[in-house]
Amino acid sequence: MVAEMTHNRRVLVAAAVTVATGGLVLAGAAELRSSTPLSGGPLMSDPSSVATPSGLPGFVRSFVHRLAGDSAELPVEGQLPSFTGATSWLNSHPLTPEGLRGRVVFVDFWTYTCVNWLRTLPYVRAWDEKYAAQGLTTIGVHTPEFDFEHDVDNITAQADALRVPFPIAVDSDYGIWQAFDNHYWPAVYIADAQGRIRYHHFGEGEYAMQEMVIQQLLLEAGADDVNQDLVSVDPVGLEVAADYRTLHSPETYLGYGQATGLASPDGLRSDESHDYAPPSGLRLNQWAPSGSWAISRRAATATAPNARLAIRFQARDVNLVMGPAVRGTTIPFRVSIDGQPATGAHGTDVDADDNGTVTEQRTYQLIRQPAPISERVFEIEFLDPGVELFCFTFG
Repeated sequence: MVAEMTHNRRVLVAAAVTVATGGLVLAGAAELRSSTPLSGGPLMSDPSSVATPSGLPGFVRSFVHRLAGDSAELPVEGQLPSFTGATSWLNSHPLTPEGLRGRVVFVDFWTYTCVNWLRTLPYVRAWDEKYAAQGLTTIGVHTPEFDFEHDVDNITAQADALRVPFPIAVDSDYGIWQAFDNHYWPAVYIADAQGRIRYHHFGEGEYAMQEMVIQQLLLEAGADDVNQDLVSVDPVGLEVAADYRTLHSPETYLGYGQATGLASPDGLRSDESHDYAPPSGLRLNQWAPSGSWAISRRAATATAPNARLAIRFQARDVNLVMGPAVRGTTIPFRVSIDGQPATGAHGTDVDADDNGTVTEQRTYQLIRQPAPISERVFEIEFLDPGVELFCFTFG
């Protein structure tokens, strides 16, 4: 197992890339979640100097899309590491770099609650469907963040719900994560037919670049009639890209091990049930519980009916990683914005009457509001006890 980790999300503006002869400029913001040891080591370095499997530095490697007669090449970053660290496999028998020779390999590090990865999934799914017959093998490496993401039953259920069709290496002991010296969700490594890593990308975005890498490596491998049109996707729910123009709220953990922004008048009463008084007001990105809660290192748990939690945010979307403390329990909730019904601003997990139910441990989309976007106070109330809250994310 790796050391205990802390996680943070960084917004990274990728460099513009000009595609040969056409003058097309690709640019965008990439967002990702990183993990580093809580103690005993430095904070995560800037992605421009993050090590690749070969030890070479680099973040986004610019390249010119190969056209007829063009000899531009992608760099060789090292050999594709082994997948022997997988604790199990879904959708496939165990795969090896040696057994994959002759095929282009797209390795996608993910964990099922990560909203940044969820936003990339429509593209990865479309590339797998489009290019598998021409020599692409997609491998999703599921490396957990939260403790419940170690559970193979949870991984299997969410992979089915999210329509992940390609082979999944379950990396619950972080063996593959360590073999790649990876630090991010999502992270992509693309290897050529000779088993050499030729490209990597951390975070969201740069979808055109990733697809053009796939096309170029398939052509190098001798694939015929590679359609060089780029895929078009129609994301829904949590898969829709964030509105970065209006997003001013960061990922916010609720367990005290990583929590920021707690603004309860009672302060923190760690590892015990406490009846928290409601806050008199919240500043942007502050949050506070009301009613009976037990806040541990890992989560905030409602310990009596009608426990509430409020956060002041600025974003189009409000998402919350949560689940029942006891498998099989169903916990009803209702939401509001600025103390009023969230009319016209419901996420996919909230009905027209502001109600929803927590039935499994996953990311729930609670709010998707229309423009204009401004500071608001979101509140969620749980009608029954027994729900664990882990982390807010915004979009």
